[in-house]
Amino acid sequence: MELGLRGRVAAISGGSEGIGRATALRFVREGVKLALCARRVDVLEAFAAELRALGGEVLAVPADASKPGEMERFIAETVQHYGRIDILVNNAGSTAQGPFEKADDAVWEYDLSVKLMAQVRAARAAIPHMRRQGDGRIVNISMAGAKNPHAASFPTSVSRAAGLAFTKALSKEVAGDNIRVNVIGLGWIKSRQQQRRAEIAGITLDEHYARLAPNVPLGRLGDPDEVAAVIVFLASDAASYVTGSCVNVDGGHCGVL
Repeated sequence: MELGLRGRVAAISGGSEGIGRATALRFVREGVKLALCARRVDVLEAFAAELRALGGEVLAVPADASKPGEMERFIAETVQHYGRIDILVNNAGSTAQGPFEKADDAVWEYDLSVKLMAQVRAARAAIPHMRRQGDGRIVNISMAGAKNPHAASFPTSVSRAAGLAFTKALSKEVAGDNIRVNVIGLGWIKSRQQQRRAEIAGITLDEHYARLAPNVPLGRLGDPDEVAAVIVFLASDAASYVTGSCVNVDGGHCGVL
């Protein structure tokens, strides 16, 4: 399938590991020019070098998505370097879930900053450029559970639910500018966060995955590349009539569509 992505410019936050890494690799194979940001400079630079060795054109920008001004700087450097921005993938984030009474103001403020406000700030910086170009695609990363939250899922389920509302409202506001805005609803995906949970539980990663798998209708956790495939599709011409949608990539785990 011709995706119509060759020569486009994509900016990916949280772009050095996990889903961001898998998405960057897929974009490079499609001929997309990349701008990546992440907090861990050594990991970011090593991955950028790997992509360049594969023939990719990559701008690496160390940035902390939780801090005001950082996403704006990332987008500004992307446009300064390439002269445009066609695709924004708001991937930066982490998982912080626990009982309501254990989440103090600092936990809430950080979670909202990195999961909601980072997306708001990046989109706000990118949209004027996309509008001038007459085209743009924004893909936000959320969680499917935000549509069907469970107990002890604070503050993540609330932050992510706000991201769903942000995506829908923004998609309607910028549709007339030919800018499409969609969101991915993640389920359990193999990641460094899952590895940390296995370490805390004192079990191997395979044992951790085996414990979670029976809760997923497809019987396994997802791979980052499976998420990346949907992100690239939503950013492509193949999804030219898709906007304001949440696509669950969760193996059927979420209880609602």
